[in-house]
Amino acid sequence: MDRRKIEKGVKLILEGTGIDTNKNSLKETPKRVAKMYEEILSGMGQDPEKIIGKFFYEEFNELVLVKDIPFYSLCEHHLLPFFGKVHIAYLPDGKKVIGISKLARLVDVFTKRLQLQERMTNQIADTIMKVLTPQGSMVVVEGEHLCMVMRGIKKPGSKIVTSAMRGIFLRDLRTRGEALNLIMAGRPSSI
Repeated sequence: MDRRKIEKGVKLILEGTGIDTNKNSLKETPKRVAKMYEEILSGMGQDPEKIIGKFFYEEFNELVLVKDIPFYSLCEHHLLPFFGKVHIAYLPDGKKVIGISKLARLVDVFTKRLQLQERMTNQIADTIMKVLTPQGSMVVVEGEHLCMVMRGIKKPGSKIVTSAMRGIFLRDLRTRGEALNLIMAGRPSSI
């Protein structure tokens, strides 16, 4: 990333709004914002397939689910945050499994980019299918978007839910149902 360009851009935005950028409390703001962007957009230069890395050879062909993985991302439409939880399920091929922390790292790679929730849901599911070659993968993302909360329609608490299902999760309703029931387990009923 080019921090200097980001700093110049932030200063222009502040000046464009009529704010005095020479004010003591604002002098370092362009630098702070540039450093922040470098951190929160750090997934842009990473190869998600390399994040998964090694897998373990294990004879296991039952459901694996990691739920409630927290995420924060930036919407590419308004450059406002959206955040929530990602749930990832996969059904191994009976020969290999992945280290659980790799799934959370995969979420980070895709969420630390300018992003759309629909796209990142697909990207996570597709990467798991390509690298791990399981019988299937399922990704469910629940997100709250500040572009809906603090501007526009202004509806705090609204959640956007997206899902991507691959392989057996598309074909077998029992497998899909088992994963969805496990995701919902322990949650209060909202209806």
